[in-house]
Amino acid sequence: MPHTKLRRLVTISVAVTLGATALAACGSSDDDSEGDSGPVSLTYWSWTPGMDKVVDLWNDGQGKKDQIKVTVKKQASGDALVTKILTAHKAKKAPDLVQAEYQALPTLVSNDALADIADDVDGVQDKFAEGVWQQTTLGSDAVYAIPQDSGPMMFYYRQDLFKKYGLEVPTTWEEFAETARALKKKAPGTDLTTFSANDSGLFAGLAQQAGAKWWTTEGDKWKVGIDDAASRKVADFWGGLVKEGAIDNQPMYTPAWNKALNTGKQIAWVSAVWAPGTLTTAAPDTKGKWAMAPLPQWSASDDVTGSWGGSSTAVTTDSGHRSAAAKFATWLNTDPEALTALAKEGGIYPAATTAQTSDAFAEPPAYFSNQPDFYTRAADIAKTTAPSAWGPNVNVAYTTFNDAFGKAAKNKSDFGAALAQMQDDTVADLEKQGFEVAE
Repeated sequence: MPHTKLRRLVTISVAVTLGATALAACGSSDDDSEGDSGPVSLTYWSWTPGMDKVVDLWNDGQGKKDQIKVTVKKQASGDALVTKILTAHKAKKAPDLVQAEYQALPTLVSNDALADIADDVDGVQDKFAEGVWQQTTLGSDAVYAIPQDSGPMMFYYRQDLFKKYGLEVPTTWEEFAETARALKKKAPGTDLTTFSANDSGLFAGLAQQAGAKWWTTEGDKWKVGIDDAASRKVADFWGGLVKEGAIDNQPMYTPAWNKALNTGKQIAWVSAVWAPGTLTTAAPDTKGKWAMAPLPQWSASDDVTGSWGGSSTAVTTDSGHRSAAAKFATWLNTDPEALTALAKEGGIYPAATTAQTSDAFAEPPAYFSNQPDFYTRAADIAKTTAPSAWGPNVNVAYTTFNDAFGKAAKNKSDFGAALAQMQDDTVADLEKQGFEVAE
C-alpha cells in the first residue's frame, strides 16, 4: 500500500468542530479504480460561480468523446463543506470530486476521504508553481488534488494619495513601517492600513512569506511551528506598528473599513490577487485610483510572496471511477479552454501558470483600468509563491488566531503572546486527538 507512512501519521479523529470520526488508515484510497471503461457519470461538489457552464464544455467535448459525464452540485465553501464531505464519506456516499481549499486537504486526507491520484496525473506538476503544487502533495510523493486557483499576495495602494503625500511604494517591510509613520506625520487622521484579526489567512500568508512552516512532520510525529522565529518576526512587526499607532487596529470587511477605503482614510491594503473584486464593492468611488505592487520583502534581496486563499479539485476515495475523475480534474485545471471559462464564469485566478498569461488576462480588472500590466505583474509575482505547510487542525489554529489576535489588536497588547497561544492551543488539540507531537 503506497504512502502508508503519511496516512498513518495523519489518520486521526478530526477536531470536534468538524464533527467527524476517524476512519481506518488503509481505506479505499489505495485500491484500484473500477469501472472506467464505458459510460461514466461523475458528481462534483463545487462553490465556484458558473462552474456548471465550465463543466458543460467538458460534457459537450472531451467528456462526450471519453464517455465521462460530470454533474455539478453547488455547495457552500469553508468548514461547512469539509464537514459535509466527511459526513458523506462516513456513509460511503461522498461525491466523486470535491473542490477543497488547500488548508483543508490534510483534514480530508487524514480521514481517508481523498484518493492518491499520482498515477493518473503524471506530467501535470510542471504546469504549476512549485509552491502551489506542494500544497496538494502534503510533502509526500502522493498527489491528493489538482490546484485550481491561487491567491498570491500583493500590495495595493492609492496611487493618487501616495503622490499627494509624497510617499514612495515600499519594497521592504522596513520601508513599509517608515511609510506608515511618515503618513501619520503628514496626515494624522489617515492610516496606511490596518491590522485585521478577522481573517486568519492574511497572517498565515504573511508568515509563509517570512519562511514559516506551521505544520511539519518529524518521523511519525507532528511538529507545530506556529511560534517559530519567522512567525514571531511577523507578529512583532505588526504588533509594534499597532502599539505605536502607526497603523489602525480595526478589522476588515466591516462598514467602517469599507468607508475608510472609500474615503481615503486608509490608503493601502496588503491583500491577494483577488483584491479588485473586494475593492469594487468596498470602495466603489475610488475606481481607477489604486495600483498594485509586489509585497514588501524582509530583505531587499528577497523575491517571495505568500498565499492567501486558493483551492483545488480532489477525487474522493468513495469514487468508483478514480481514473475518469482524475482525467476531468486535470482537464478542468490545465486545459486552455477550461481555464479561460473558469476565469470568465467563475472570476478565479487560475493556478496553472500558462493560464495566468493567457488572453483571458490580457486586460486588467476594470477597477484597475489605470494599470494595464496588472495581470502581467501578477503572473510574475505568482511564480514566487513560497511553499506552505498545513496540518490536520488548521481550524483550531485559525479560531485561536481570531480570538487571541483579535484581543491583542483591540487592546494594543503583545502579539507575541497571542502567537504563543496559537501554538499552545494547536499542540493541545493534536495531543487530545491522540497524535504524537514533537517538541
